[in-house]
Amino acid sequence: MRICITSEGESIDSKIDPRFGRCRYFIIADTDTLEFEVIKNPNINSVGGAGIQSAQLVASKKVKAVLSGNVGPNAFRVLNAEGIDVYTQITGSVKEAIEAYKSGRLKKAESSNVGSKFGMGG
Repeated sequence: MRICITSEGESIDSKIDPRFGRCRYFIIADTDTLEFEVIKNPNINSVGGAGIQSAQLVASKKVKAVLSGNVGPNAFRVLNAEGIDVYTQITGSVKEAIEAYKSGRLKKAESSNVGSKFGMGG
């Protein structure tokens, strides 16, 4: 299964980026093989709409879930409409997050966990 994890770096040993729309990187990982693709987030410095644009980018990669520290309401709406499960308040490394997801230790988010302008400060 393909999932997306927000990351501060380009490897699965990197720390989770707490922002979704303005994270540094998206890591698209296969939970079975741990093979992954790194995507530098083109929306990190967007004036507005970063959450929506990032959600559309991630949805185009045909992932089943997004793991991040925080996801705002606009991104959450887009991901939800695409049938993508969202998991928030994720910390640690990308690899640890993948393992937690695989083992069923994560709780699916029912809504966004931050306001729409959260990521603009970082």
